[in-house]
Amino acid sequence: MVKVRFAPSPTGYLHVGNARAALVNFMFARREGGQFLLRLDDTDTERGRPEYEQGIYEDLRWLGIEWDAFAKQSERSARYEEVAEALKASGRLYPCFENEDELAAKRAALIKRKLPPVYDRHALSMTPAQRAAAEANGKRPYWRFKLSDEAVSWNDLVLGARNIKLPTVSDPVLIRADGSPLYTFTSVVDDSDMGITHIIRGEDHVSNTAVQIDLFRAIARKPVPRFAHLPLISGGDGEKLSKRIGSISLRSLRKDGIEPGAITAYLARLGTSKDAVALPLAELIAQFSLNDFSRSPPRFDAGQMLGLNRKLLHHLPFEAVKERLPEGAGPEFWEAIKGNLDLLREARRWWAVVAGEIVTPELPDEAVAVIAKAAETLPDELNAATWKAWTAAIAAATGAKGKALYQPLRLALTGEEHGPEMAPLLALMGRERAARRLGACVAANVRPG
Repeated sequence: MVKVRFAPSPTGYLHVGNARAALVNFMFARREGGQFLLRLDDTDTERGRPEYEQGIYEDLRWLGIEWDAFAKQSERSARYEEVAEALKASGRLYPCFENEDELAAKRAALIKRKLPPVYDRHALSMTPAQRAAAEANGKRPYWRFKLSDEAVSWNDLVLGARNIKLPTVSDPVLIRADGSPLYTFTSVVDDSDMGITHIIRGEDHVSNTAVQIDLFRAIARKPVPRFAHLPLISGGDGEKLSKRIGSISLRSLRKDGIEPGAITAYLARLGTSKDAVALPLAELIAQFSLNDFSRSPPRFDAGQMLGLNRKLLHHLPFEAVKERLPEGAGPEFWEAIKGNLDLLREARRWWAVVAGEIVTPELPDEAVAVIAKAAETLPDELNAATWKAWTAAIAAATGAKGKALYQPLRLALTGEEHGPEMAPLLALMGRERAARRLGACVAANVRPG
């Protein structure tokens, strides 16, 4: 069975970049009839916060992403120690004593000789006595994984064939001097133990993949997971997403009024050959394929996501939004305004138009006559059919037509130059409010003399 994982660190709120990774993993699992694991990389106790952890749960559920299994790395310390001891016993995990200054000097010397700055494995040549002396002098070892002296190849499900010669890579540090394991190590142990079949992540992890494949082979006899690396999203000017747009959290998008369906519809197809369409998540899953992803970095277009948000709102039924509309707003109000919204929060402004107060506008002299006649001829009862007959009567009495007729009426009744159709708005605001606004507009725009 296909099994994938999303492994965020609770050191901040989810943003656009890692939301895309979570979504792609989730859709792949559902499309293949597999499982989606949420695993917290919560070993960073200094930067990790309970509110960030809770935020991960809330944001994923807000997007419609539910997990089939859950794990925390902080609860698996004993397992990491067990695997580390096994690697030490096999000679694949060895102690090192160089400090950062010594390592930097080695790298600088290699670069000066125009050689790759690969760790020289000096620690492997140390005798037990030398190691004991180093520890006696207060040095605590950190532990490196001895890479195989071969090339590692894999067929990336997005990027295609990849080949990396391990001798060109430094042996990675897996255990710090304080005994804490690094993510490269814990991630592979977890993926192996938990039966992860596919690892889908950003292209920035490609350089780690060969190392991790070698580590998979060292700690388990199970098949190595298949890898898929998604090209990183860029901003409008091509800069990396993580530098600017990637910092946009899902929470800020929610606060701005972007619907979760617009985010999933946009991110689901970002970087693919398919156009972004405001489809339900179930339909996006049914049409999902890793084969659709391009090898080129996609560009994040906030305007396109806003366009999807607009289309989604225009088709949402009242029941889907009623809890988020102003108190008292009913189905008639929603049907009247939804086709004019970019963001749901704009509904509050239109509720003030039909049920609250507006700022009386200033009008040119020729428009005041139109408003005065409108006040005189306002019907006793207002309904959806009132607008057409009423405006026809005003036009007949004043000779105004087109913009000269409709623009003053819209301004006087709503305080806005543009907006939803006036017929339902007029019926919603009622005769008393409409009459009061027309009268106030005439009074405010009468010029002395």
